[in-house]
Amino acid sequence: MAAPEAFQGCHSCNYNFVIMPPIPRRRKPGRYHPRPMRVEAVQGDITAEAVDAIVNAANSSLLGGGGVDGAIHRAAGPELVEACRPLGGCHTGDAKATSGFRLPARWVIHTVGPVWRGGGAGEAELLASCYRRSLEVADELGARSVAFPAISTGIYGYPAEEAATIAVNTVRSTPSSVELVRLVAFDDRTRRLYEERLA
Repeated sequence: MAAPEAFQGCHSCNYNFVIMPPIPRRRKPGRYHPRPMRVEAVQGDITAEAVDAIVNAANSSLLGGGGVDGAIHRAAGPELVEACRPLGGCHTGDAKATSGFRLPARWVIHTVGPVWRGGGAGEAELLASCYRRSLEVADELGARSVAFPAISTGIYGYPAEEAATIAVNTVRSTPSSVELVRLVAFDDRTRRLYEERLA
């Protein structure tokens, strides 16, 4: 017995015809469609940035230091170092997060940049990892706007030109749900280096 024309192509069992609903397609794991990331350069004080998260160029202890690290700890208050103690430090190229406490930013993402040793000790890969891991941690937090300092270009001695290239290339090439990355330069020269690479 042939199936009625209206039910051609439907599943049949003993001529009891059942119309099967279409099976929805599952999105492949890891596939998403975030909004395009906007990357901009500014000159100013990163501790004053009103973004979801600021990145701290920390040392491996995460317990505060000089430069940007010290400025962020002072602005966030003593609660920040207490929140960092249980984290057990951080490896170069990795990143960990805490609350921002007294900062305008909700979170601080602490990353440890490489010390410049002439360029032959994997410094470029480690510096790129700082930016990439910070964005990954930002995604885990749900942050949509992140401000970065010029990681490793202070007392760690990383050449500013190379560091700016790595910063811009890495944030642009890292898949992320972050919608705004702000590269915060301490001086006019660093801001111009960012702007040249963003053009």
